[in-house]
Amino acid sequence: MMLRRNALALGAAGLLAAPARAQAFPQRPVRLVVAFPPGGPTDVVARILAERMARDLGQPVVVENRGGANGNIAGEAVAKSEADGHTLLYNTSSIAISRALYRRLPYDVLRDLAPVALTAASPLALVVNPAMLPRDAAGFIAWIKANPGKLSYSSGGIGNISHLVSFLVLRHIGGEAVHVPYRGTAAALMDTAAGNVQFTSDTVVTALPVIQDGRVRAIAVSSAERTPLLPEVPSMSEAGLTPPGFDLGAWQGIMAPAQTPPAAIARLNQAVAAALTDAEVRAKLAAQGAKPTGGSAADYARYLQSEVTLWTRVVAESGATAE
Repeated sequence: MMLRRNALALGAAGLLAAPARAQAFPQRPVRLVVAFPPGGPTDVVARILAERMARDLGQPVVVENRGGANGNIAGEAVAKSEADGHTLLYNTSSIAISRALYRRLPYDVLRDLAPVALTAASPLALVVNPAMLPRDAAGFIAWIKANPGKLSYSSGGIGNISHLVSFLVLRHIGGEAVHVPYRGTAAALMDTAAGNVQFTSDTVVTALPVIQDGRVRAIAVSSAERTPLLPEVPSMSEAGLTPPGFDLGAWQGIMAPAQTPPAAIARLNQAVAAALTDAEVRAKLAAQGAKPTGGSAADYARYLQSEVTLWTRVVAESGATAE
């Protein structure tokens, strides 16, 4: 009888342990789908975080690049993945803009994806060709107003944040210029440096080498405060290029398929928080011009809704659309 009771007790313990094992997360490597090509600023930040998250989760976090369609290819792929927390999307602010920009999308960011955590934000720099007259924001405003519709600015594409930030600056100062969209900000920046267009907006980290070697001149940055990477360059609101308190940038975050278990979301958020408070990670992000953000999944959900509301209005005002 004693042996039988012991056997029953061991069996019961095994039954209790089984659900615990079934609920353990993660149970295998986590796939982090980056919505942009390898080697770019978004990809670099994603890989920095993935490496540190893997240490916290006890499983590899494997980065997979699926660029194209302003991040929508990756967004759709993750939205349609199994909702178990093992497939994640590393997205940028384009995910909020796309909802307003594209007439037809195969997924809805607010319905089909679940926020995990905000990770980082990078301000944009408004830059001009150095052969142009403006040396500061006051000169830029006077230059634009003296040449209504005669100047051109480039962007990474219609509805790209580089387009919309320049659009907001022009609207605020009451200026007009011709928008020239490119397939990506790299070409847009290089053509500004070459003088084929007169100005553009791009992330500080992308524009920094071109600013430092004198091929373009920085006029202002889009964050509420100056960036340590360009301490001598004022913020757009400080310079009168945008309303007071203006603070926009190319933010980044992590999302999972909708219906991912809350426990998995919480565990992933914990791993992101651990990464963003790591001194080595913060130093690496700073070198990329990325400011750590963080916060809870609920914080990200509220922020995402506010960004969708903002960019829906701005895109409508700009008249930008995409198929």
